[in-house]
Amino acid sequence: MGRDELQFIDRTRLVFVGKGVVVGGLTGVVVSLFRLFIEHFSTLTENLYLMSQQQPIYLAFWAFLSMGVAIFVGWLIKTEPAIKGSGIPQVEGQLQDELDYPWFQVLWKKFIGGALSVGAGLFLGREGPSIQLGATIGQGMADTQKVPKFERKILISSGASAGLAAAFNAPIAGLLFVIEEVHHTFSPLVWLTSFASALTANFVSLYVFGLRPVLYLGTLQDIPLRHYWLFIIFGLFLGLFARLYQYVLLGLPRIFYHLPLPSYFHGIVPFLLVIPIGYFFPHLLGGGNQIITSIEHADYSITLLIALFALRFLFSMISYGSSLPGGIFLPILTLGAILGCLFATIAVQYFGLDPIYIRNFIIVGMAGYFAAIGKAPLTAIILITEMVGSLHHLMATGLVSLVAYLVVDSLGGAPIYESLLERLLKNKTNRITGKRQLIEIPITAESILDGLAVRDFQWPKNMLLISLQRGTQAILTHGETIMRSGDILLIMTDSSEANELRKKLAIQINQTV
Repeated sequence: MGRDELQFIDRTRLVFVGKGVVVGGLTGVVVSLFRLFIEHFSTLTENLYLMSQQQPIYLAFWAFLSMGVAIFVGWLIKTEPAIKGSGIPQVEGQLQDELDYPWFQVLWKKFIGGALSVGAGLFLGREGPSIQLGATIGQGMADTQKVPKFERKILISSGASAGLAAAFNAPIAGLLFVIEEVHHTFSPLVWLTSFASALTANFVSLYVFGLRPVLYLGTLQDIPLRHYWLFIIFGLFLGLFARLYQYVLLGLPRIFYHLPLPSYFHGIVPFLLVIPIGYFFPHLLGGGNQIITSIEHADYSITLLIALFALRFLFSMISYGSSLPGGIFLPILTLGAILGCLFATIAVQYFGLDPIYIRNFIIVGMAGYFAAIGKAPLTAIILITEMVGSLHHLMATGLVSLVAYLVVDSLGGAPIYESLLERLLKNKTNRITGKRQLIEIPITAESILDGLAVRDFQWPKNMLLISLQRGTQAILTHGETIMRSGDILLIMTDSSEANELRKKLAIQINQTV
């Protein structure tokens, strides 16, 4: 490779890093405003419920106001269906060329709809909408500049990474989320741009909200190795509940289908059902930050922890199943924290565990539960590490996440966001577009292609193997080319078939001999 070519590559990467900084800065501002709106609206909501306990007339006023907000959010969903739910499946669909939507319409409607839904106390999270807001900003920058399709995808990815970073002050997790959950592969331009974007967004967020970790739980003590057998049982425990979560969440549309309401007004149900919860338990409203940071000190009994889990589980399902703009990240972490506290409380009472280790199980529970449901263990481990600001739990978190992941995998569970995307696309029919698209397929260590010549593999129809990337070297392929572990295959196909081809090849070639 010549000097001029190297300089071209270096300049290209610098240009993309610069664009990532711009997307990250804009995303940091938008998501920080989104978080501030939610915080102020949540405080107002809780205060109204507290006043209602003294003056019941306020409850009637709030019920009337909630109905109005629910109808308004329903109108937003009717006029732009792409704002429904967390937004992460929509972002993944965009990057797979399965979905597309007008960026500005989604940007402002998701902002307002998400802030109202989460701020009203529904059991929804800010992270999904934040990821879609960031991705939409990246899309807007790409569409405004009329860049090529590959650059558009990189900017959308960088915006998604920045959205998660700004939502949770977790830039490394934002990067890993894009690589592990969204792309499932490693691309130098994607990770450089996304990392620059995540760091910039995180800087803006830290400037607004301060340096304290989002879920700071205080000083942690290392759990003695003699207690590690508990983590294996805990991983099994979390895996079973994670599979239950997937099963119930994906089955919700069948329940809401029977409501005598248009689908865009299904949000009226959780907006009304949350009122009695807010009246009796105003401190339990929202995504669950306050529950995670206070559950250890609340001195809940085992019975109360089970009741709290049941309430959070059921109403988070109702909240998300109504298709309101809101995420499941934080509600999942809250459920994991409750399960961690429950398991640790049982261990304290029956297995001699010191109560000072309860908070360790709360942290490990969050990571393990999300790792199993999302099937993105690296993202889960790093996300929780950044959110609590401690490295004391890494070994335990890794062990529990691995066990819980294997349990869900053995029970047939798929990554939740992929399943939600498939549900979105179930009525979509593909047709040949005539537009070419390049896709990248990595060859992993266990792949049957490792050491195999190109001519010795039965390739699917409607595709052309263009080249393979080996480190910094691009190799034009022919029949005698020997493929190696670590190579990235560059394949051309019609854009309508790209997603299915990617899935088919991933299954075909990345399996053990």
